[in-house]
Amino acid sequence: MEFPMFIGGRYLTTPRAVDIRIPFDGAYFATVFEGGIEEVDAAVEAAQRAAPAMRRLTLAERHSILRQAEARLLAAKDDMALTISSESGKPLREARLEVERAAQTLMFSAEEAHQLAGEVVPMEAAPAGKGRWAMTLREPLGVIAAITPFNFPLNLAMHKIGPAIAAGNAVVHKPASATPVSALKMAAIFAECGLPPGALNVVTGPGSVIGDRLSSHPGVRMVTFTGSPDVGLRIRELAGLKRVTLELGSNSAVILEEDANLDEAVPRCVTGAFAHSGQVCISVQRIYVHRRICERFLEQFVDRAKRLRMGHPHDPETEVSSLITEREALRIESWIAEAVAGGARLLTGGKRTRATVEPAVLAEAPENAAISCREAFGPVVVVNAYSSLEEAIERVNASDYGLQAGIYTRDLEKAFYAAQHVHVGGFLINDVPQYRLDHMPYGGVKLSGVGREGPKYAIQEMTEVKLVSWRP
Repeated sequence: MEFPMFIGGRYLTTPRAVDIRIPFDGAYFATVFEGGIEEVDAAVEAAQRAAPAMRRLTLAERHSILRQAEARLLAAKDDMALTISSESGKPLREARLEVERAAQTLMFSAEEAHQLAGEVVPMEAAPAGKGRWAMTLREPLGVIAAITPFNFPLNLAMHKIGPAIAAGNAVVHKPASATPVSALKMAAIFAECGLPPGALNVVTGPGSVIGDRLSSHPGVRMVTFTGSPDVGLRIRELAGLKRVTLELGSNSAVILEEDANLDEAVPRCVTGAFAHSGQVCISVQRIYVHRRICERFLEQFVDRAKRLRMGHPHDPETEVSSLITEREALRIESWIAEAVAGGARLLTGGKRTRATVEPAVLAEAPENAAISCREAFGPVVVVNAYSSLEEAIERVNASDYGLQAGIYTRDLEKAFYAAQHVHVGGFLINDVPQYRLDHMPYGGVKLSGVGREGPKYAIQEMTEVKLVSWRP
C-alpha cells in the first residue's frame, strides 16, 4: 500500500518510491515517497501560511482538536499498533502500549492548552514601578520542525506535535526513514479533526537532506529532535538562533544497594533492559550491584533473561524481536565480542540471527568498552559489582551521558544522597531509569541533550514570553 507525503493539506508523491519492510524478516509492508529540498520548502511555506490560523485558534479549539485526535487514535488502536509493529519491529504487545501512551500524550497536551497563560508582574516591587501594571503573554513561535526517531515512531511524534498544536504553532514533521507510515496515518487523523490545512505537514526521506534543510531553513523558528548526539550536534550548528530541544539518548544506569528488594528489582531490570530489544533512550544498559548481593542478583536476572520469548513482532506472545536493521545487530554483536575480549563474562545470549540478537547479559565489562561507555540501543546489559555507594555513583557519573538513572534501596538517606549526586535529568528511587510517564519533565544533561519534553514543559519551549506594561 502506498502512503504519500502530506503537505499543505494535500497528498504528494515523488518519482522516488521507497519500500518499508518488517525488520524481523524483510517482508514488504508499505511504500512511501522520498522527498527532498523542494518538498521541505513547500512544507515550510504551507506551515507559514497556516501559522496565523493556528495562532487565532482559541485555547478551547486547540483543546477540542487534540481531544478529537486522541479519540480517533484510540478508535484506530489495532491498526496503528500493527503499523508500528510492522515498520519498527516492535512486539505487538508493546506497540499497543505505545498507541495508548500516544493518546495520553495528546490528552495531556489538550489539558495544557487550557492552562496556557502568562502571569502578573509585580511592577511596584521596584520604586520606579509605582502605579504601573504589567503582565506576560505566551505566544506561539510560528513554525516548528519535529524530527523523530524510529523506536517510538508514534508517541515521540505526539510529544512534539501535541504541545506544538496546544501552543498554537504549525509543524513540519520529519519521521525516521524506517518508520514513516504511522506519522502519515496520524496526519490524516489530525486533518479529520479540523486542524487547518498546512498546520501539520509530513515530509518523508533521508535525514541528511530533509533534516539539514529544516534545521537551517529561515522559516523554521524551532527544531525539536530525538536521536543521536552526532545528528543533534549538527542540528545545533545549522539552527543558528532557532530554539532547539535535543533528546540525544543515554547509557542509563541503575544502582542496587545491598538492601535492595530483588523480588521487585530483578523483573523491573529485565524489562528495563530488554523491552523493544533495548532500543529505548532510557533502556537499562549498566547495572551496578553491591558485592554482597551481586551473585544472587545475577542468578535471578540471567534466569529471567533466558526465559524471554523471542519471535516475530506480530506474534502477541513475543517479548523480544529484531533490531531496526541487521547492521545494528551486527554492531551489537561486535560490541559484545569486544567486551568479552577485554575480560567481560558473557553469561547468556548474544547470538544473532539476521537482525535479531538474543538478550545478552555481560558481567564485569571494562569501563572503557563500547558497551559500557556508549549507547548500545540493543538487547544487552552490563552488570558490575561495587563496594560502596560513593564508588557506584562515581561510575554512573563517569558516563558522557545523563538522561535518567535509578537506585534500589530501602534506606532513604542513601536514596536521596544518590539523587543529589548522580548527574542526570531524571532520577528514579526504587525503579529503573526506563520508567517514564508522558506528563513528566523529560530530558538530559551532558551528551543526552538540552531542553525538556512532557507537554507542559515542551509548551514552555514552544512559546515566546511577551511583556505587556500599562501606565495609567
